[in-house]
Amino acid sequence: MIEASDLHKSFKTKAGVVRAVDGMSFVARDGEITGLLGPNGAGKTTTLRMLYTLMRPERGQVRVDGLDACRDATAVRRRLGVLPDARGVYKRLTARENIAYFGRLHGLDAATIARRTEALAAALDMHDILDRQTEGFSQGQRTKTAIARALVHDPKNVILDEPTNGLDVMTTRAMRGFLQQLRREGRCVIFSSHIMQEVAALCDRIVIVAHGRVVAAGSADELRAQAGADNLEDAFVKLIGSEEGLHA
Repeated sequence: MIEASDLHKSFKTKAGVVRAVDGMSFVARDGEITGLLGPNGAGKTTTLRMLYTLMRPERGQVRVDGLDACRDATAVRRRLGVLPDARGVYKRLTARENIAYFGRLHGLDAATIARRTEALAAALDMHDILDRQTEGFSQGQRTKTAIARALVHDPKNVILDEPTNGLDVMTTRAMRGFLQQLRREGRCVIFSSHIMQEVAALCDRIVIVAHGRVVAAGSADELRAQAGADNLEDAFVKLIGSEEGLHA
């Protein structure tokens, strides 16, 4: 389980101080997919970076399976599998070598790495690219490789920043199936997106974010009822619109 409590993060710019995250709180439970849904610039990526210890919150707390992400950062990282917004892979290595490298960083032995690589390659349908050098990979192939190396240590908690961004239709369908498999395995899955249909189809719980704070949270049905809307897109527009009005 991942808990975010009253997170704050700001950045200095030439125009002044920008509050990227301004009191973000939510809970993501085991065996569920939790979606962060919001427009570009809403604070989703900054929030995720605080969850996976890349950034320290100025205020507030992140807990992963009960561990404080600031005080026990190393232990927290062992419990997380992360697909960041950057999809970089080591171009001179094959996909298999990329995965193995991350496995060694996590202290896994060769037999465990081989077993996990085989399981992930099957789940992500990437046997055909495993032994190809990653230079020249498509966006989808890079994303699959990045996800596989992020999960090689079999983490209980998975954080994915817009995992289907730039993917074609067939690869997106495969990725959705993979996320559902992670849920069936009892993992805690968080992913960010601004694609309404994706969130509605996948998420047990949706956290709508605007201006660095949570506007609303609940299942798709609960959000539609809260907004008095017939579909999630209309509910999103209404809920974001009320937040925009507060900042007008």
